[in-house]
Amino acid sequence: MHSSVIGKIEKANRYARETDRITFDRLAVTFRGDNDTHRVSLDADEWQCNCHYFQSWSTCAHILAIQKILGQMLPEAAQTSLFPAAADGRVSDTVNA
Repeated sequence: MHSSVIGKIEKANRYARETDRITFDRLAVTFRGDNDTHRVSLDADEWQCNCHYFQSWSTCAHILAIQKILGQMLPEAAQTSLFPAAADGRVSDTVNA
């Protein structure tokens, strides 16, 4: 294997561990929930989900799960939970989605 390729692989591995280097600006996913499949998206720090709960509360378990998975890779405003249980304004491990 060419030495420059080895260097690129090592760099990629380091970058993968340093998730603070990555920020998602836009995101669209299909989320297979317990009862249905939903479309969840993030665009310009604004979340959308097609589930019924989101329509009333502007957040839902699907968004909370994605916030927990991606954490600091989301823009600051997109990390904020509208659920009052997240006392510090971020999704915490104590929030049951």
